[in-house]
Amino acid sequence: MLVFWKEKLVLLAVPKTGTTAIERALAPHASLAILDPPGLKHISARRYRADLEPLVTRRGAEPHEIVALIREPVDWLGSWFRYRQRPELDGMPASTAGIDFDGFVEAWLSERPPAFARVGSQATFLCGGRGKLLVRHLFAYEDHDRFTGFLEGRLGRTIRLDRANVSPAMGLALSAPLEARLREAAARDFALWETARAGSTG
Repeated sequence: MLVFWKEKLVLLAVPKTGTTAIERALAPHASLAILDPPGLKHISARRYRADLEPLVTRRGAEPHEIVALIREPVDWLGSWFRYRQRPELDGMPASTAGIDFDGFVEAWLSERPPAFARVGSQATFLCGGRGKLLVRHLFAYEDHDRFTGFLEGRLGRTIRLDRANVSPAMGLALSAPLEARLREAAARDFALWETARAGSTG
C-alpha cells in the first residue's frame, strides 16, 4: 500500500495485480509505503477504511481517494495457480503441484477451500460489507496505459512499470461448465472488472 499525502491518493495493493512492479516504481515518491508484512501490504479497502484511514487523513479533511487495479477473474485465479506451482512450495499445503487448473478452481469454489485455493476474491478485497465498492478509481489490470496515465497526471511524474515477481507462463483453460459456475459464483468480481475496463470509475 502506498500513500501520497499531498496528492491525496492511497494506492491499494490488490494481490496478483503487479503490485511489486508498482512499488518499485513509486515507493520512493510516496509519503508512506507499507511493503511488509503481506497482511499490511495487501490491506483490503474495508480494513484500510476502518484501521488506517483515521491515521492517514487529517482530522476534518476530505479522505484520500483510493486507487486500485482489478484483474480479469479467470486470469487472476490463473496467476495464483501458477504462483503456487513454484518448486519451493512442493510438499506444502499451499502448493498446487499435482493439481490442474480445473481442480484449483473447483477447490476455490468449495464452501471451505483448502489452503492451496484459499486466496479470497478481488470483490471482497475492494468492497464493503454490503458489496459497495470502496475504491474511487478502479482500473483494469490489462489497461496499463490508462492506469499509468492517471497516476502520471496526479503525481506529476513519468512512470515506468517493469515486470516483477511474474508467475511462470503456462497455458490455462477451464472447462466450459466450470467456467459457467465460476462466472455465476464470482459475478461481482466479473462485474467490477467489466466496469473498470469500460472506464466507468476513475
